[in-house]
Amino acid sequence: MKQSVIIELSNEDLLERLEEEQKQLTKLKLNHAVSPLENPNKIKDYRRTVARLKTEIHKRQLV
Repeated sequence: MKQSVIIELSNEDLLERLEEEQKQLTKLKLNHAVSPLENPNKIKDYRRTVARLKTEIHKRQLV
């Protein structure tokens, strides 16, 4: 998910999306631990998306 898309989301949407992305990241990590993923770069992408979402939420709380 790109930063420009994240900025356009409302606060409620940000929180919902953060929860969904964290669940997906956890699933991917568990699946990768059991058997190697075809594309392990997906884990990195989800981790970065979670960080972007958390950063945007924190920015909005400071304002």
